Amino acid sequence: MTEAIKISVQRLDHGRGLGLPAHATPASSGVDLAAAIDRPVTLEPGRHALIATGLAIAVPNGFEAQVRPRSGLALKHGVTVLNSPGTIDADYRGEIKVILINLGEEPFIIERGMRIAQLVIGRINPIAWQEVETLPDSDRGDGGFGSSGLAGNTVREEA
Repeated sequence: MTEAIKISVQRLDHGRGLGLPAHATPASSGVDLAAAIDRPVTLEPGRHALIATGLAIAVPNGFEAQVRPRSGLALKHGVTVLNSPGTIDADYRGEIKVILINLGEEPFIIERGMRIAQLVIGRINPIAWQEVETLPDSDRGDGGFGSSGLAGNTVREEA
């Protein structure tokens, strides 16, 4: 088993009474973030809102935290994280807040303690740009934005 990354967490006053984010299963990649709100928030179709979690964290240098949608909210209600994934840098010490958007057709009510997003911790590497006149060739070249088609399970034939 991989060693756990130690993350300092501060529970803010409006987050008291809510559990700390936890892995739902031993193999879960992320932990669920809960809404730390005083009263329900109705998210009308096409609207977005900033939802507090009542938590602040200190991500270790060399890591980032990503706020991601919960698949059940997306599938069942059309509710997702607007800036997905939202990035929390190692030097940010403010409250984690989640920008939710309702892409569904019905109003969605967010209540205190509702699991609204996932938080995933990932390792990052600093970038050292190396400016060049031309890039090395590749099989793909500059093909993008759907250039590989929609059909699945295809194998490219060697020319």
